[in-house]
Amino acid sequence: MLRRALFAFLIVGFSTFSVAQQAPWHHQPKLTLQKSGTTQLLISVSPVNSRVVWASGTGGTYVVTTDGGEHWKAGVVPGAESLQFRDVQGVSDKVAYLLSIGDNTTDFRIYKTVDGGGHWTIEFTNELTNAFYDCFAFWTPRRGLAHSDSVSGIFPELRTTDGMRWHSIASNMPPALAGEASFSSSGTCITTQGGRNAWITTGGATISRILATRDGGDTWNAYDTPLVSSPSAGGLSVAFRDPWHGIVGGGDLADDTAIDAATSDDGGRTWTLTKKPPVVGAIFCLAYVRGVSHEHHDDFDPEDFGDGQDRAVVITTETQPNFDSGFAAWTPDEGRTWFQIPNVSGYWGVAFANRHAGWFVGNNGQILKISF
Repeated sequence: MLRRALFAFLIVGFSTFSVAQQAPWHHQPKLTLQKSGTTQLLISVSPVNSRVVWASGTGGTYVVTTDGGEHWKAGVVPGAESLQFRDVQGVSDKVAYLLSIGDNTTDFRIYKTVDGGGHWTIEFTNELTNAFYDCFAFWTPRRGLAHSDSVSGIFPELRTTDGMRWHSIASNMPPALAGEASFSSSGTCITTQGGRNAWITTGGATISRILATRDGGDTWNAYDTPLVSSPSAGGLSVAFRDPWHGIVGGGDLADDTAIDAATSDDGGRTWTLTKKPPVVGAIFCLAYVRGVSHEHHDDFDPEDFGDGQDRAVVITTETQPNFDSGFAAWTPDEGRTWFQIPNVSGYWGVAFANRHAGWFVGNNGQILKISF
């Protein structure tokens, strides 16, 4: 199926430049290429703060920096050389989690390091036939969720409350629609906020939905979205900046012109389509510029708030060989206005510590720092 396949991205040259359009809050993104130390495809990125950042990708590869990207250390997890790490969660310079996918049932695993990548422990190995774990997200270093496509009408969701053991909460989940699944799009098909809120975006069925919990995964509700949905389409990436305001992006992986995004101001119950972004391809990954769980970062910057700055979002899109630019864009106001980021192509994931420190990751180990 398309959602299980890797998609070919263009590889183009990059340089440091600024977007020509002026943002309402008078900051333009600056892009700086960094050296990751690997040529493997990097799929997901997780900033801990403006200095410590983890990323992961194919060939069992992870990379980590402790100086904001001036230097990156690349490594391969022993025994995972044939796997893709589609999601990563950085906790500190020493602690991180990885989520793997592969061709076999037991290739879906969760790894953890507590010594900066020196050693990795397998915390979970999937045994459920047809389960496909797309993404995970955490509230704290020890509390998190891992999300799978539906199996026989049930979502085999996992939860950890101690950062070591993962237990099924499938019985807590709403029934799945026929064919309902998520997309392992840089680990952003699930997001957490605060201490107990989480949202999952789905597709694959006739309706793209949001699955939402307010109590740490004990109970869930399902809400319809206006995003296009089909076996190759739906919501791919979701983020919330507070308990009520969020954005979801997606499109059709089989149709470069089918791209859409929607916002919610009631915690995910209802959604309104944004203006169409000025790019092609489905939205593969999106992130708030203020950073995820910003209030917990140790490099808090009060300038990141006010004047609508907390509503700025950056997106990357699924790309195809017949286009040569236009695969990243940003909005200062959650999709009311959009600005293309020229010549940025071949990047799969994007995430921010704060508006001064964000990172794109993608083809051939390429890493691009983005600052507003």
